[in-house]
Amino acid sequence: MTGSRMPRRGNTAHRLYSVVVFVVLASLDNVAIGLVPPLYGPISGALGVPQRMLGLVTAVSFLVSAVAAVAWAYVGDRTNRKPLLMVGTLVWAAGSGGSAFATGFPTFLAAQLVAAVGLGAVGSVGFSVVTDLISPRRRGLVMSFWGLSQGVGTLAGTLTGGLLGATDWRRPFLLLTVVGLAATVAYLLTYDIRRGQSEPELAGAIEAGVEYDYRITRADLPRILGRRTNRWLIMQGLTAQAAFGSLVWLPVLFAERAQGQGYSAATAVVVGSVFATLFQLGGVFSIVGGLAGDALQRRTPRGRALVAAVGILAALPFYLVLFFVPIRIDVPDGGGTGAVVGAVLASVVTEPTVGLSLLTALVALALTSANSPNWFALIADVNPPEHRGTVYSLGNLVNGVGRAAGNGLVGAAFHALRVAFPPPLNYAVGLAAFQLFFIPTGLMYWLASRTSPRDITAVRDLLHDRAARR
Repeated sequence: MTGSRMPRRGNTAHRLYSVVVFVVLASLDNVAIGLVPPLYGPISGALGVPQRMLGLVTAVSFLVSAVAAVAWAYVGDRTNRKPLLMVGTLVWAAGSGGSAFATGFPTFLAAQLVAAVGLGAVGSVGFSVVTDLISPRRRGLVMSFWGLSQGVGTLAGTLTGGLLGATDWRRPFLLLTVVGLAATVAYLLTYDIRRGQSEPELAGAIEAGVEYDYRITRADLPRILGRRTNRWLIMQGLTAQAAFGSLVWLPVLFAERAQGQGYSAATAVVVGSVFATLFQLGGVFSIVGGLAGDALQRRTPRGRALVAAVGILAALPFYLVLFFVPIRIDVPDGGGTGAVVGAVLASVVTEPTVGLSLLTALVALALTSANSPNWFALIADVNPPEHRGTVYSLGNLVNGVGRAAGNGLVGAAFHALRVAFPPPLNYAVGLAAFQLFFIPTGLMYWLASRTSPRDITAVRDLLHDRAARR
């Protein structure tokens, strides 16, 4: 650490504004991810390709975004992070605009991949910034809002795609482009958050104006992977996201159920989007998962990982019930979007099968949502500030591989299962099979609970020694 004076931190209002911007706009990558699946039908018809090809576009976009995030994060751990976020946001906005004007499948694919490259910056670099705002004691709670913002982004994308794109699939992409440009301006007005400013071991030195000038180098990469907790946190994403990635097909499952009951394709798209959005509302309980992780972590350094392990494993039977509970859909076929949405919402109380499905989904999502805030918080707990963006991006890369596999392979599984199970049963069977990937995920969190105490202690000792050398 060096004794050079740091720039002003900004007043309370400026700091609050900056926190809100970084957390809320972190949802935008998930808006882009959730936007496309509800529109598989209209886009496939317009571009003349089967729906499974669009599923592969989504899968490849996951992977490209995750690979790009590693590069963005490594540079962010070495340099000023705000300009990187602004550039990345402009790149994905350009890709979204290109998707809206695509006239053929190759153009649409290229535009989606451009957007994916830019989206890689939002999560990885933004995560590094946000961890510098949060004390270890409250990381679970605050990271639950970070994760929740991403869940809200997925819901917003699903809802925007299904509602705004029901009659014109290009409109949601145009809207997202405008939002991206506005986000760039919002980033410009934030202040530069100091690296390491939330660490208790560094608090005295940073308050005295000393700069935390440690930056990641290539020589650090073996040390990062040498931390056993990092290995479990990174690898769990392969199986977790295979399961989570398959869930982007929920709108398609419920749209197929609507069509199976005789509704038109346009009405079915709206029905599928609204049902999928309702069923994902359980993600709001990630706040409870974050609080539980904070509370148990204060009692044992294994706490966060144990909360995530129990939540993931306990959710599995609820997912299996959700996919197979029959739903009676009663909406005005061919009616306006508002009328269809209103009928779906009313069915939660008037139709027992819908109410049961919603309750099951809320419990399943509430349990699995414990994964997100505790994963974020554990990465911050077991790594020094200059490594966090890179570790997050490595985890996100594996997440991307798992999510791409889940999204891409489940589409092929649906197609293969049609031989034995007619739609929509083939979608239910395929989704149920992919949720079994949660079993190894829970086991890896349990293993992380055994290694995290030593790694947390090592980081605290390292930061204490660096502060003492100022």
